[in-house]
Amino acid sequence: MAKPCVFCEVIAGGNGTAGEETLVVDEPDVVAFLDIRPLFPGHLLIVPRQHVVTLDELPPEQLAPLFGVAQRAVTAMQTALGAQGAFVANNNIVSQSVPHLHVHVVPRTKGDGLKGFFWPRTGYRDDAHRLEVLHTLRAALR
Repeated sequence: MAKPCVFCEVIAGGNGTAGEETLVVDEPDVVAFLDIRPLFPGHLLIVPRQHVVTLDELPPEQLAPLFGVAQRAVTAMQTALGAQGAFVANNNIVSQSVPHLHVHVVPRTKGDGLKGFFWPRTGYRDDAHRLEVLHTLRAALR
């Protein structure tokens, strides 16, 4: 039997993974949540509710909802988190750690240490910090 998709579990609220302390955006076609291994605090994963593995499998009518949230996230990272910009990425199969389409939106600041594709991971100071970032982004993305 195939292992269940972890992102589908988040979307469905299974395993205690969805809800008030996980989802930043909860819309009919798309959800966004904090990456559990963030490059920087505020690193979001934006996923379609529909299970598809790669971007090319996503129905065309789902592109606007998915990338509309990504666009809003870029703005929110600058206005709410004080980032100077954002990095937006999608891996299709190669380097895709979870086989469910997801778009990374990462807050960026000049001199943050992100160079090429060899990135340091900078987590949250503690759970309170993670929740503070979650609520800040959630409010900015409404």
